[in-house]
Amino acid sequence: MTIGRHVTRTPTPWTRRLQVLTAVCSVVFTTGTVLHGWLVITPETLEAMMRLSGRTAEQAAAEAPGFLVAFRAVAVLYVIGNALGVLALRGRPWTFWLALLVNVTQAAGPMGMIPPVVYRAAVDTHGVAGLLPTLITDGGALLLSAALIAGFLRFRTAWAHRTDR
Repeated sequence: MTIGRHVTRTPTPWTRRLQVLTAVCSVVFTTGTVLHGWLVITPETLEAMMRLSGRTAEQAAAEAPGFLVAFRAVAVLYVIGNALGVLALRGRPWTFWLALLVNVTQAAGPMGMIPPVVYRAAVDTHGVAGLLPTLITDGGALLLSAALIAGFLRFRTAWAHRTDR
């Protein structure tokens, strides 16, 4: 594929592998985000989280619905972002950058962006199963981000293409 007048992008053995990996992970992460956002994070989970954070039961009951709306609005953005990752199979550079952005920010959740009390409330409300969507989605996002970054650093192009000038 020619870029501009002088640069050609040639696929490497890693190009298709990264695209397929990203598309498959995107399907899994979309599913995990839906499960987390609508089955794990419920009004009960949020009320438990708020009580663990020091709010009274009455305060938690009053604040949880508004927090749930905001949380699910963010979850919708991640569902859309992850779902668009399936377009990695087309190999457009913008899909690389979108997948990287979505996955780096999703991986940041357990690294401090989401308070640990949320995970504790999920376990208290749903048992260990309450952590599975997050572990798979956010942990997988970390690994996928690392693979995408490694491909970019090695080849200096989206989707690990070789550039010929």
